[in-house]
This record gives sequence, structure tokens and C-alpha cells, in this order.
Amino acid sequence: MMRTVVDLTRCQGYAQCVFLAPDMFELHGEEGLLYTTAVPDDQVERVRQAAAACPVQAILLGEEVSIGVR
Repeated sequence: MMRTVVDLTRCQGYAQCVFLAPDMFELHGEEGLLYTTAVPDDQVERVRQAAAACPVQAILLGEEVSIGVR
């Protein structure tokens, strides 16, 4: 299963991820982002699109997040 992590220090709240993968990302208030770390198989392509669309490249996927994630 793919995993995702959002670098919240980079996230600027553009919400592209929310539009592209609403089941995985949610804005909470004006600046808070809630997200799911475990990506179900049926959401993988949407999460990849969301990561690619992030203007500040704050979303890390798969092998990128294997370091430090247990």
C-alpha cells in the first residue's frame, strides 16, 4: 500500500490536492490540511495527480516517505 506524507511547513493551502483527491485530503479551517497517510489502491492515481499538482511540492509519496515511517 502506498503511503503519503504532507510537509505541512511547505503547504500553503492552495488546495489542489483537495480538489483532485477529496477522499484523501481535506482543508480544516483556512490553513489546516487533514490527510490520510495510507492510500487505498483505488485512490493511488488521484493522490499521484494531487502530488504532481501541488505548487510547492509538499506531498511525498511511496518510497519517498519510507524513511522514518513505520
